[in-house]
Amino acid sequence: MSSIYEKYHLKQVINASGRMTILGVSTPRPEVVEAVNTGMNHYFEMKDLVNKTGEYIARLLDVEAATVVSCASAGIAQSVAAVLVKDSDWLLENLHVTPVENNEIVLPKGHNVNFGAPVGTMVALGGGRMVEAGYANECSAAQLAAAITPRTAAILYIKSHHCVQKSMLNVAQAAEVARAHNLPLIVDAAAEEDLQRYYQAGADLVIYSGAKAIEGPTSGLVIGRHKYVEWVKRQAGGIGRAMKVGKEGILGLTCAIEHYLTAAKESGAEMVAKMTPFIDALNTLNGVSARVVWDAAGRDIARAEIKFDEATTGIATGDLVQALKQGEYAIYFRGYKANEGIIEADVRSVTAQQLDIIYRRISELLKEKQA
Repeated sequence: MSSIYEKYHLKQVINASGRMTILGVSTPRPEVVEAVNTGMNHYFEMKDLVNKTGEYIARLLDVEAATVVSCASAGIAQSVAAVLVKDSDWLLENLHVTPVENNEIVLPKGHNVNFGAPVGTMVALGGGRMVEAGYANECSAAQLAAAITPRTAAILYIKSHHCVQKSMLNVAQAAEVARAHNLPLIVDAAAEEDLQRYYQAGADLVIYSGAKAIEGPTSGLVIGRHKYVEWVKRQAGGIGRAMKVGKEGILGLTCAIEHYLTAAKESGAEMVAKMTPFIDALNTLNGVSARVVWDAAGRDIARAEIKFDEATTGIATGDLVQALKQGEYAIYFRGYKANEGIIEADVRSVTAQQLDIIYRRISELLKEKQA
């Protein structure tokens, strides 16, 4: 293993959590790393680089316009600022001292989530004020429309497994509401895999993480209608200055998108095949039951759901999750349901050998408690 772990006294990580920011998200392919290195070692007229790569990405995706930003969260903040500031030179430089009266950003209540930071923080950074529509477990097109007032600047839709999935309108329905009220629709699709679907469904701005499904460097992608993307780009002279993306990120993400559109992707069925021996092994452990589950947001991602009978295992699942981070390897799972005795293993970023290490570590911890 690279001496960088020894040099900085870092623990090696087994990432069964998925492409998560807290673990560095993903590991780009060599071609992307080469593009990043090329960017770092050359000079560019940055405005020209932003414009030309944006035009290139837009052609690749068959959308009106595109631009690279520093991350998906920055994309939300800059998109909100864009629809408030528009073409105003004064507001571009004075948004922090000249609040916009019509700054309400409406989103379904079940989309007001914390994805590592609150969605509302990103909205506020862009000068917006978030207004919730519907209820935590329900938001129809009519309920979304009912939350719109003369002060509404845009509709925001968060497409994420973090959000409530039950009884929620879809992106196309949100786009209909936006059009009926002459408002832009902003879709945060940070971890989504389809780079065209939400634009085609009618969104005016769609935001992706460059480092998640696309497996690029730390970066974000904003695509959409030409006018709105141009307004996002203008924020380089506004709030975007504090979250600017470097030349290496721009070139690295552009390269990653090229490969993402053409490279074969691991299918859900292939994930099932990879995890089946792991699940079979877990099911031999006392107090443990494991099975295949599918992504709650509808993506073609299969995961291993592991359920612990805490009365039998003798350890709270949350404590087990923490203990798995403390061994020779820091082993991370998706622990959103640990309070219910359930964790999930995302196998996209792990090898069969690492799955065996995870099994053995769980087995060891349970034997210690059951001894």
